[in-house]
Amino acid sequence: MVEFSLWDILRNLLLAARWTVVLSLIAFVGGGVVGLMLLLARLRGAGVAARVVGAYVALFQGTPLLMQLFLAYFGMALFGVETSAWFAAALALTLYTSAYLAEIWRGCVASIPRGQWEAAQSLAMSLGEQLRHVVLPQATRIAIAPTVGFLVQVIKGTALASVIGFVELTKAGTMITNATFQPFVVYSFVALLYFALCFPISLYAKHLERKLA
Repeated sequence: MVEFSLWDILRNLLLAARWTVVLSLIAFVGGGVVGLMLLLARLRGAGVAARVVGAYVALFQGTPLLMQLFLAYFGMALFGVETSAWFAAALALTLYTSAYLAEIWRGCVASIPRGQWEAAQSLAMSLGEQLRHVVLPQATRIAIAPTVGFLVQVIKGTALASVIGFVELTKAGTMITNATFQPFVVYSFVALLYFALCFPISLYAKHLERKLA
């Protein structure tokens, strides 16, 4: 058994936590970009585009993130594409995040009263102008709180990347536990670090909900 002080355990977990933060940021930014494109395709597209986006959202919302990680990591190898755990985790989480953000934002756009659309149409605005000048400014205000709240789910979802070998906070905790045989201490630190990452965001989301209500 390797002797680790409490500081050694915490220091190594903090080093691993940075990859949890980086992976979360990549998933959120990448998922946001893809989610916005899906939203625009759904709003602009005819029936086929809307059905394709709807199927995409249903696929990623209807399957476990764990399966998506396995498919991204092992599935690509079946086609002769070797990939790293880092790339597979970033890809799977980005696609997962984009599906949820597209649906969250679609709901926010749908909540804008029909009269707002009709008023913009009466001014001879194109669909792009209606979105840019009338609908999206209002929908963005509504979407801020649920979007920030969903970021908490993304951060916690990064823990699943450990199953494909990506060394983030949970995986580092498992590795340190195997070396120290102190699972209670190690996983308590892991839980505290996740709490330290997620709790301020949860508080901020609640603050936004109250402020924007």
